[in-house]
Amino acid sequence: MPVPHSLSVRAPKVLRGVAVFARARLPSRHGEFEIVSFIDEAGRTLDDVAIVRGELGGAAEVTTRIHSECLTGDVFGSFRCDCRDQLELAIARIAASETGIILYLRQEGRGIGIAQKVRAYQLQQVGLDTVEANLHLGFDDDLRDYSVAAAMLHALGVSSVVLHTNNLRKIEGLRAGGVDVHRREAIIAPSREQNAGYLATKRDKSGHLL
Repeated sequence: MPVPHSLSVRAPKVLRGVAVFARARLPSRHGEFEIVSFIDEAGRTLDDVAIVRGELGGAAEVTTRIHSECLTGDVFGSFRCDCRDQLELAIARIAASETGIILYLRQEGRGIGIAQKVRAYQLQQVGLDTVEANLHLGFDDDLRDYSVAAAMLHALGVSSVVLHTNNLRKIEGLRAGGVDVHRREAIIAPSREQNAGYLATKRDKSGHLL
């Protein structure tokens, strides 16, 4: 799936030799899953994890969601974004699938970290949108990188994925990392008064298919 010319896809970082480090049962209110952690070739454990369902070795068209960490939304239930809503939709979808994966990436605030994200919130309260706030702080609008997601999928041994996303950069990032993205499925949560502007910015400035 091509990316519109208004979007830029950054060259993926070189990430070789990622392997499964540990895996354990994860019984949850949504069903029975497995949590998987990873290690790189230098012996460093990754902060990113996968929540998986089913036997993945060689599996094709695996229901897959890449979810970037959002402390305010995922944990505290903030209405400023749709992150928790999308995460809950993704969990429900993999729970209903024979095979499924959520890659939970520690890329808070589109890669700027929680402290800077709070500063960006402060700027948004005086009229800037999410893209303008990041740029004002001296960052690109989106610093996230998906090479680690591609490496994790290779380590899990999947043959191809069905990626549940509205963000075309995630598709291109996985494909740049050698992952077969069979197709895309939209994952759209209902908007709220508090996040309507945020969603409009994702659509109009970040190219999300909303």
